[in-house]
Amino acid sequence: MAESICRALRDGALDGEHAPALTIKDSIDSPFGPDVFNHILTQVSANILAGKSQSRGLVLVAFSRSPSFYHNLLKSRGHDVSSSHNWLRVLDCYTDPLGWKDRLIERGSITNLSPETSVTVNLCKDVRNLDNLFSSILELGKGLVGQRKNRFSVAIDSVTEMLRHASISAVASLLSNLRSHDQVSCEFWLLHSDLHEIRATAVLEYMSSMLATIEPMTRPPTNGQIGNSENLSLLDQNSKRGKLHVRFKRRNGRVRLMCEEFCVEQSGIKFTSISSEDGLITQSLVPKVQFNLQLSEKERVDRAKVVLPFEHQGNGKSIQIYDGRRSLDESTTEIKSVSAEKLQTNEDSGKGEIIYYRDSDDEMPDSDEDPDDDLDI
Repeated sequence: MAESICRALRDGALDGEHAPALTIKDSIDSPFGPDVFNHILTQVSANILAGKSQSRGLVLVAFSRSPSFYHNLLKSRGHDVSSSHNWLRVLDCYTDPLGWKDRLIERGSITNLSPETSVTVNLCKDVRNLDNLFSSILELGKGLVGQRKNRFSVAIDSVTEMLRHASISAVASLLSNLRSHDQVSCEFWLLHSDLHEIRATAVLEYMSSMLATIEPMTRPPTNGQIGNSENLSLLDQNSKRGKLHVRFKRRNGRVRLMCEEFCVEQSGIKFTSISSEDGLITQSLVPKVQFNLQLSEKERVDRAKVVLPFEHQGNGKSIQIYDGRRSLDESTTEIKSVSAEKLQTNEDSGKGEIIYYRDSDDEMPDSDEDPDDDLDI
């Protein structure tokens, strides 16, 4: 399922549509968001290097980790970091986010802040100015792919850090402008949901075409008691493992849910599929309504017993159907006897039947004639 996310990011945006956007959401109960983000980042980078992606470059906005961390991460995953100047740009919002260290350099208190890495890094000294941040991202992306129709990807390692310095409306505006830009292929970001109000989290989820929610394998105890062996076992299960619930919003408006287990190892994060009986969700979302949308077993049986008026139900006897051509006076006795026989039979079988009597003899003989009477449906 994580591969489905990577494929969607790899395929990018269609002409005239917004770029796909992924929100990776974790919490303190399962704080593995950075591991999932790093996995997605390395997969997107691998697709760009292999020429399989719509994107021709990647702009990484680093808030929570230093550029040297991502340099070492990509190198440890086997990526050619020496050629990163051709496909990767890092906007460093980690080293000096508010420009305080830059002032200390001017006073001679500290040395140069330039990180020692082969990755091309641009330093951002005021993360509160989102207009300049947006312009810097576009400038770095266009520096990679040019001014033509080539596209680039955008990765933000922590929207939570952005929300420390700017309002949710400003952050949402920046992300939306990136999605709608004609040179952005895709974008993804990390969010620590329990550090924000529900309203802020809901806004970012609504903007996303994909939502990856990280949850623990088992819910932690709510009574605060962690001393017994059972609770310690639950904590041990959640220390390295978890579940990744992903919601895909299709272009036609449909929603698909999937779930996958993961285990964090020293070499990286490993994903394993869940069997259908254990939790693989392939269902459509049905809104909650005040009436039942499903039939009970008794209702199914009763519906099966209903005799539809166009069905010729034979019981071994000749089928007599009143066709409306005979006078009601001439056939009253015959109809009553046939009706009584059928009603008695239907009472025994639990079936119902519709019997029609013509209103009067003045009615045209063919006015109530079934045009499909000659068909044995």
